[in-house]
Amino acid sequence: MTLDYRELGSSTTPPLVLLHGRTANHNDWNGVVRPLAERFHVYAVSMRGHGDSAWPGHYAFQEMADDIAGLLDLMGVEQAAVVGHSLGGVVAYFLAATHPSRVGRLVLEDPPPPLPHPHRPPLVPSEEWTGFDHAMMFATEEQFVRSDPAWPGLLKQITAPTLVLSGGSASHVDSPAVADLIPGAQLVTIEVGHLIHFDDPDGFLREVLRFLEA
Repeated sequence: MTLDYRELGSSTTPPLVLLHGRTANHNDWNGVVRPLAERFHVYAVSMRGHGDSAWPGHYAFQEMADDIAGLLDLMGVEQAAVVGHSLGGVVAYFLAATHPSRVGRLVLEDPPPPLPHPHRPPLVPSEEWTGFDHAMMFATEEQFVRSDPAWPGLLKQITAPTLVLSGGSASHVDSPAVADLIPGAQLVTIEVGHLIHFDDPDGFLREVLRFLEA
């Protein structure tokens, strides 16, 4: 698996992995990455099926999490803090659940819960679908709609200290349900909707840095 990533910050600072939302890529973090790189050695990754990373045609959440564990192996990083937005948050909590030694602290920005969503409207392909694999959209959507009944139990196994950022009433995502499943998770609501690091970068950075540097 070939992953495109952006690396910033000093090698003497703690490692931090950033995982973007669905249809984005590592550039999704441009508005907040430099302040983070002042304190951390940042790896902003384009997940499989996105940007210039490989588009293999299969997109199980667990496979996407295993990709990140493989990247940490390649970089010689034993453990990192991980921040994931939306789909990236799902990949991040799979990583923390199934590779627990690799995640020191976990930040989930408005992540969808691992619960069935049977009433989601069907995806309709558009000419605006560029920069990502269409197969990724349908494969991840299928997992959102018909999630595995075992997945909530996975989240209950997460041992990393966890912060869940909710976009509040303006978001379509029930991220507080994720906080309820992860033992000891902190829940902070920033009332700006699903794209917290876009719509309130200062608030996002304040809460993330407070948590990561605690």
